[in-house]
Amino acid sequence: MRSTTRTRAGVAAVAATAALLLALTGCSSKADNAGSTTAPKADMSSVKLALVPGGAHPYFQPWKEWGAKAKTDFGFGDFTFDESAGWDQTKQNDVLNSMVTNGYNAIGIFGVSPTDINSEFKKLKSAGIAVGSLASCPAGDVNEADFCLSTDTKVAAYNAAKAAIEAMGGKGNLVHLTGNAVDSNTKRRMEGVQKAVDETNGAVKLLTTVTDIDKDLATAQKAVSDLLAAHGSEINGIVTTAYNPAVASAEGIKKSGLPIKLIAIDDDPTIIAGIKDGSISGTVVQNPGAQAYVGGWVLGQLATKACTVKQPGVIVDSGSFVVTKANADTYDKERQDFGKTLMDTFKNDLLSCK
Repeated sequence: MRSTTRTRAGVAAVAATAALLLALTGCSSKADNAGSTTAPKADMSSVKLALVPGGAHPYFQPWKEWGAKAKTDFGFGDFTFDESAGWDQTKQNDVLNSMVTNGYNAIGIFGVSPTDINSEFKKLKSAGIAVGSLASCPAGDVNEADFCLSTDTKVAAYNAAKAAIEAMGGKGNLVHLTGNAVDSNTKRRMEGVQKAVDETNGAVKLLTTVTDIDKDLATAQKAVSDLLAAHGSEINGIVTTAYNPAVASAEGIKKSGLPIKLIAIDDDPTIIAGIKDGSISGTVVQNPGAQAYVGGWVLGQLATKACTVKQPGVIVDSGSFVVTKANADTYDKERQDFGKTLMDTFKNDLLSCK
């Protein structure tokens, strides 16, 4: 059984912007200038990188951009992004098998089924593939991938709920809108929100938690519309820990005119605009860009055998932080600083390199 160690890489953020690339590589396009003199100078031309989410979702779009940047900056032989699994684990396994058949030797994966994905990780590793679990770690305490680079979703949700409670004035009814109930990330988010509510000693009540509404924007919009129609006058705050419910809540609250405080997730333009105009109290930004870029670099090092992971299965927090009106124009600087920290954490602490 592989050990699983949680590493805090620091508070961070993300979305895909050129600033993150500059943060990771400094002023050079060479990966070896990313902040550590210990970086190995391996020939990466043999690396064929594949990034495979569980299906189509706005969260993963930065993977496409930053995986392509990783290919260019690190000199990979090839890169592909495949979101065709359709949120079906069997279909995703077929996609992964096809990747192996086509010579991809470094694969970053968001597993559809957190309870079943470890068996696929083991299968890929037995075939000599470098495997990273990205944006979601397997359920339980064992990660059979080489590493997991993901948001610590419990911490992110806890901080989001704390921000919502503060915006509510420390009392009242809070609603949590989130993603798929079967996703281990959803369970962690629910635990984080509940922890924040419990700390109020009854001053805040978690009125309801609504799951399985992140399939697409239309599903989320209907759920938010139904919620506001039935309970809008009772709700003092909403915390959303999934992408589509966040966008739908921002739209729904603004349209309704109800004085509901909203803490969203990620940095969709609708969310950032709402924070700036005051209709949204804040958001928690995650780090898909760095998952693809830094995760891709690590996979390249493993695929070329230039490095190994000191503790196979290590879990690394890819970072998250709260954005409010006060830092809506400046959180990008924190993201830049994070890029250097995360890359250096792998280079100096987590990898053993020749």
